[in-house]
Order: sequence, then structure tokens, then C-alpha cells
Amino acid sequence: MLRPLEAAHVEGLRAIRQKPEVSDWWGEPEDDFPLDDEPTAARYTIFVDEQVAGMVQFNEENEPDYRNAEVDIFLDPDLHSRGHGTDSMLTLAAYLTAVRGHHRLVLGTSTDNAAALRCYEKAGFRRVGITRSSGRDFRTGEWGDEWFMELVVLPG
Repeated sequence: MLRPLEAAHVEGLRAIRQKPEVSDWWGEPEDDFPLDDEPTAARYTIFVDEQVAGMVQFNEENEPDYRNAEVDIFLDPDLHSRGHGTDSMLTLAAYLTAVRGHHRLVLGTSTDNAAALRCYEKAGFRRVGITRSSGRDFRTGEWGDEWFMELVVLPG
């Protein structure tokens, strides 16, 4: 289940983001995460069995000729490989296409983030190509390559 981010979710989300399996990809949380004032991002808390389990977010490009949404997710590593990430991405994709009117969703993920790639592909995203030195590897501090992925849902 996805719910709009609330102050009551902060402690659980910060604890998850600090786990090495998450912080390796997202970095250490900023002091005001996840309630930081990022006006272009909409954030939702993932709940599994009424417990905070992770977060999804999206940013929208609303220029009519280039309309799309960029998405991202993190999930408690204790819940990996159970379909919760895929379900969350499918739920977010359905909302963004049916309610927000997007036909194209995009994301970038490290080329060696196997769990994320499995999740995104199960949710219908396809690899478009590799973007070179486009994301900071929080484990090494070096710039790393990412897969650029998209999900296109055309009407009709």
C-alpha cells in the first residue's frame, strides 16, 4: 500500500535508508530527509502489513510536448525478493498513467544494481541504454554508469 508521506513515517524511512543495502545506492540521508523541501518531488511511503517498508517518489515534466514522470524507489532489504518493490512500482505506474495522465515513465539505476533492475523489469520497464558516468557511486565516491529505463503506455 502506498500512502502520502507524513511526519509519522520519518523515523521508519530514515532507519531503512541508513541500512547499507539502501545507503549504497541512495547515500546517507540528509538531515531533513524525507521531509526536505523538494518542491518537484511527490513522495509516498510504502507499507507492508501496516509497517513502513520503503518509499517511492516521482518528479513530473509537464511541458506538453515532453510530458513524462521520473520515478524512484527504495525498499527495506528485509523485504527484498518478495514482490513488494514490483507491486509498489506497478501501483505508482498505474497512478501516474491513469490519474496523472502520463504515458511515459523513466528512471536511471546503476548498472550493477541487480535487485533494482529485476524489480523495474518485472514492473514493465525496459532498458533503453547506458548513460555514462551519470550517477555517484556512494560506496566509492566515483561516477558510475546507469541504465536509462522507460515504461511507455500509449492510449488505445
